[in-house]
Amino acid sequence: MTRIKVCGIKDTAHALAAVGAGADFIGLVFAASRRRLTPAQAAGIAGAVKKSAAAEVVGVFVNMPAAEVNQAAISCHLDWVQLSGDEPWEYCLDIDRPIIKAVRIGSQQSYQEIHARLAEGARKLSGRRFIYLLDSLVEGEYGGTGRAFDWSLARQAAEEFPVIIAGGLTPENVARAIKVVTPWGVDVSSGVEIDGVKHAARIRAFIQAVRRADGSEI
Repeated sequence: MTRIKVCGIKDTAHALAAVGAGADFIGLVFAASRRRLTPAQAAGIAGAVKKSAAAEVVGVFVNMPAAEVNQAAISCHLDWVQLSGDEPWEYCLDIDRPIIKAVRIGSQQSYQEIHARLAEGARKLSGRRFIYLLDSLVEGEYGGTGRAFDWSLARQAAEEFPVIIAGGLTPENVARAIKVVTPWGVDVSSGVEIDGVKHAARIRAFIQAVRRADGSEI
């Protein structure tokens, strides 16, 4: 079954809407972004999600000192840490929580280049619980761009590594992405927004589309 992460959640109502619809992960942004939360806001949303016992909470960080990331993970009750910046593999070893590591894919990259980076990460993080998040490379951005990349590259990666695909996914195209890639998971943020705000009906539609693609919708 394809895991579903709804990222960039900014309030408890949308977090619980996502959990109620069947999301596996709720993403809370700690990095500079229009979706950024204060630690108090993040802790409040995480607490509400954990009461449901149905989803895990992911904190999204960009180029923050490892000690600060670990402290935020404790104080905000995070289950996973997503590293979406330029953090080297060695940095990941200093993170206490399981890791989702973003790897960005550019239009000119070959699969050999991508594979080399993923294989290096697998070697460096051997013994650690981690997942790759494959996203679009957009200069000066660290995610949430709403732009898709060449899914055929992700398909090759998914055959060897646990990968979540992100970038430009919507309720309308996620089933196609799953058919092409067969990923471990999918990640959505802007694709379930209307005018930059999360929308409960779009969240439900996205999750229903994933479950139909899995053949597991009741």
